[in-house]
Amino acid sequence: MFRYIVRRLLQMILTFFGATFVVFALMFANQDDPIQALAGEKPVSDSLREALTERYHLDEGLLGQYWYYMTNLLTGDLGESISGRDISALLESSWPVTVQLSFMALVLAAGLALAAGVWSAIRRGGIFDNGVLAFTLLLLALPIVVLAPVAQWIFGMELGWFPATASRNASFYALLLPAIVLATTVVATQLRVTRTSVVENLRADYVRTARAKGLAPRRIIWVHVLRNSLIPFITLIGVDLGVLMSGALVTEEVFNIPGVGSKLAQGIRTEDGPMVVGFVSVLVIVFLVMNLVVDLLYAALDPRIRYE
Repeated sequence: MFRYIVRRLLQMILTFFGATFVVFALMFANQDDPIQALAGEKPVSDSLREALTERYHLDEGLLGQYWYYMTNLLTGDLGESISGRDISALLESSWPVTVQLSFMALVLAAGLALAAGVWSAIRRGGIFDNGVLAFTLLLLALPIVVLAPVAQWIFGMELGWFPATASRNASFYALLLPAIVLATTVVATQLRVTRTSVVENLRADYVRTARAKGLAPRRIIWVHVLRNSLIPFITLIGVDLGVLMSGALVTEEVFNIPGVGSKLAQGIRTEDGPMVVGFVSVLVIVFLVMNLVVDLLYAALDPRIRYE
């Protein structure tokens, strides 16, 4: 188990440096004039050009700039945005609402996927099963950039069931519609994986043995079958975290939620390279840590993984 954790930590380190380097290169190296991009719309005087060159080490090449950025990042210094605002403070103010929104979306998606997936597998081939499969196809075909404004218009503006926008101190009810919209980005895949896994386990030899011993059907399904079916489902949650992060960018922008996704979209529009790189670096760390937790849960459910 210790070697498994060490191997995963080494993979995380390589992934972290690779992902942050790609984002850093895209935001800074491909600019025609990186100093003008850092200055925004302000005219660049000789003194300002010299100050920005010294601050971001623009005269030392891409690798040198990346080295200084990572040195500051690993000490907790995310730097300042082009508007002079502290990136750590921006992240601190926007992080709680994004965590709340993503957690609500993940719980909604996981709860629906487990309940509907298990019941669909038990009643496979029936009306409910066919309806669930058609519903998942519809969700997979609808991108969130279409679903989010449509849901806001129908349920927020026309029907008035939910608030059309949400603030930083929004209540659970105000974030419910955005959370439902965000959950649609992952629930279809989770539901299909759950259904497929349960169907395969229902055909396994241990299920026939349990039935032959006279165990109650509910106990067979909810204790034995579901435990083994959770292995691919839990693995998928780690991947879904990345999907939720990208989906939060659109959802927060549409519903005017002042979270990480909204700030990141603002930074991309204004070409605020330091803020974009800083936010993405933190999101990469969160994604990698959550995937490590998921892998450890996977190893706990299936002890064979520990010795691979």
